[in-house]
Amino acid sequence: MAESRHSLFRQFAASDWNGFLKGVEKEGLRVDRNGFIAQTPHPEALGAALTHPSITTDYSEALLELITPVCSSTAEMLGSLRNIHRFVQQNLGNEVFWPASMPCELDGDASIPIAEYGSSNTGRLKHVYRQGLAVRYGRMMQSIAGAHYNLSLPDSFWDTWQSALGDQQSMKDFKSEQYFWLIRNFRRRSWLLMLLFGASPALDASFVDGVRHNLGRFDERSWYGEYATSLRMGDLGYHNNAQSSLNICFNKLSTYTQTLDRAIHTNWPAYEALGTKRDGKFIQINTSVLQIENEYYSAVRPKRTAQSGEKPIHALHSRGVEYIEVRCLDLDPFSPVGVSEAQVDFLDLFLLDCLLSESPRIDDAECSMLDDNYKDVVAKGRNRELTLCQGGERTPIGDAATAILDRLEPLAEMLDGWNGGDVYRKALSAQQGVLSGDRQVPSARVIDAMQSAGLGHRDWTMEMAFKHQNTLRNESMDAGVKADFMAATRGSLEEQKQIEASDTQEFGDFLAQYLRS
Repeated sequence: MAESRHSLFRQFAASDWNGFLKGVEKEGLRVDRNGFIAQTPHPEALGAALTHPSITTDYSEALLELITPVCSSTAEMLGSLRNIHRFVQQNLGNEVFWPASMPCELDGDASIPIAEYGSSNTGRLKHVYRQGLAVRYGRMMQSIAGAHYNLSLPDSFWDTWQSALGDQQSMKDFKSEQYFWLIRNFRRRSWLLMLLFGASPALDASFVDGVRHNLGRFDERSWYGEYATSLRMGDLGYHNNAQSSLNICFNKLSTYTQTLDRAIHTNWPAYEALGTKRDGKFIQINTSVLQIENEYYSAVRPKRTAQSGEKPIHALHSRGVEYIEVRCLDLDPFSPVGVSEAQVDFLDLFLLDCLLSESPRIDDAECSMLDDNYKDVVAKGRNRELTLCQGGERTPIGDAATAILDRLEPLAEMLDGWNGGDVYRKALSAQQGVLSGDRQVPSARVIDAMQSAGLGHRDWTMEMAFKHQNTLRNESMDAGVKADFMAATRGSLEEQKQIEASDTQEFGDFLAQYLRS
């Protein structure tokens, strides 16, 4: 029998291990002081959303997205994220930064302004794509926020790991194969992250106004799921009926890119009926199942940094997987920056074990079972009687979760031994405390906090928003760091002007060329 991957990893020397490379993209709504979605343009003091390296917008003009650079430690990444938050909070005026995944008070689609990126063809393409999301799914779904965690391993690790496995492929193909190995196990275990980090069990009544649902009444302005961990990732959150027929394959890079490419080039009758223009203006990029790759909703994605004008799918195909993006994380409303140190360190441990554990290809039957497990934990993960399908048998969720955490203990001890600390054992212990009942899962903590305060979703979240704003505005900011942000703001505004001035092509021609590329 071949030596296990865990055994091979244990043969590494401490000098072979250089840790993880990581970054985070954190979304959040700007809201007015009454808890209603901001109707104001993206603040000029935050620069141009099209070109700023760390402050942009996601779907809505009111939905900020804060992006850290690639960092080599959790402390560096969270320090960077906190600095971005400080700068943003100092430039929001009378508005506040909404700290929850499910949105503030809304008044239908018309209250959610679609993000603007200026008059350049690149900026217009981003806007038209968002118009397409609006006509396909409505804007309400696009007001939800989350945190995306990006992780990779350094080249030095891959050199040693390829040698340990005796692999003879090109490094591009080897890394892609290994990242998909990790992704397959992530899909098998992602339900655990929804249990441990799901933090959106309640929502404002305006989000489901006129929508059929099975939530319980929390108060006159709020609904909640009795056992839900993440309404954001459930049927009321990110969903797409057209995508249910895609069968995107996560077994290897070639099948992944092929099935995504097919979706981008396969017409969907309902979208075809809409057309690409209305009253002479573009309302979607095309009439395919997906306009572009980013429209595909998934808990995890393989990623490769694209060059200017390059489609993500082409970047992946030509240069292979560079990092993985974990997309299923709710914002932690108790944290001023939406994520915590213990959470990030646990994710590193969890993802490394996904790489080191056996990971056979996922067939259609297993794929369906994994989807069911995930949906069940999202909808009723706090029900201790919930069982999951594991190896053809039903297993109580508590037992299934404990089994995964137990298998992480030797790995945590090994990494801490190499690093000379107890970072990973502490991160693991925190989650073991959640399972043992010493601590609450975040979704239960949110409901208890709302009940203790006697406040519904909007008012409790506003209370947290003001608290975080006061905390961050009162923290001192290094003068050099602040100067760098101000320079980035000025530079981004100037760069957008230059891009707009250099555009000579009609947008229709630009779009046609983009679709052909």
